[in-house]
Amino acid sequence: MPLSSETSSPRDGARTGLLLVNLGTPDAPTPAAVRRYLAEFLSDPRVVELPRALWWPVLHGPVLMLRPREAARRYASVWTPEGSPLLAWSRRQQAALAAELAARGHEVEVALGMRYGSPSLGQELDGLRARGCGRILALPLYPQYSASTTATVFDALAQRMGRLRDQPELRMVRQFHDDPGYIGALAARVRDFWRRNGRGRLLVLSFHGLPQRSVRLGDPYHGQCLETARLLAQRLELAEGEVMVTFQSRFGAAEWLQPYTEPTLQALARDGVAEADVFCPGFVADCIETLEEIAQQARAAFLRAGGRELRYIAALNDSPEWIGALADMALRNLQGWPTRPAGAVAPGAGN
Repeated sequence: MPLSSETSSPRDGARTGLLLVNLGTPDAPTPAAVRRYLAEFLSDPRVVELPRALWWPVLHGPVLMLRPREAARRYASVWTPEGSPLLAWSRRQQAALAAELAARGHEVEVALGMRYGSPSLGQELDGLRARGCGRILALPLYPQYSASTTATVFDALAQRMGRLRDQPELRMVRQFHDDPGYIGALAARVRDFWRRNGRGRLLVLSFHGLPQRSVRLGDPYHGQCLETARLLAQRLELAEGEVMVTFQSRFGAAEWLQPYTEPTLQALARDGVAEADVFCPGFVADCIETLEEIAQQARAAFLRAGGRELRYIAALNDSPEWIGALADMALRNLQGWPTRPAGAVAPGAGN
């Protein structure tokens, strides 16, 4: 058979793909949908590090019997016409990133997968392969690395890859907690909020919590949260006493990273802090943890404790600074792989 000199077809693995990954969300704000989502999420041994013999009766007993109804009510309070806020904002990030890469002259297939729920990580990986991507960069949208978040993405990808005979090349971004573009996008978000709304007496940086046991076992998450906070405070030129770090979303009876966000805000209000701003740097897209837990629950608790105003600063979402930083990050990690159309000349190349 004669060898062809024609360019590769879209399905022969010549294309490059980028798979954005976020945590996931129920398909609807209903107890049944929340139950399905929680069953998958809380069954992950990296998320709940307890012996199955101990955890399984609790999960399939009181947790999945009682928690979905209350959680569904919370989801319903922030649900949008586009569905879950997390999915809606992640879709916008996917579209904006694809447009930004194309505007820079790069031809990259950009997909979005959720670690739990839909669109599923495995299906999106298969979709990229079906569109001819033989090289795929996975970019978990978790700035700070944790075994219960980032590592679970690697687990899921490895499990899917283990079923394939013809595997694509695969890379994965581990973390970007100190990435200058990410820090710059955070600072731009805060400055823009202050420019439009004025500035509170204190900036509270609330990160998702983690069991203390995880840190003792060697998880780097806590240190990376503190480093993000330090770099952001430095970029905003904040003095000591103008910013503090707290941790939210505690689950279960075990000790988690402290100080806890809501009790801290209540204590601040009782101590005479009338106004405070809360920002959640670990969440790059608004979701139930930011919109309901902080902007609704924590705000109400702060006001009940005597505070006058608690203002939530929106997550990065699809802000231009964040999309630009995300594109820079993607291109750094895609180096060496083909991302330009055949015959295209890279910027700065000779005639």
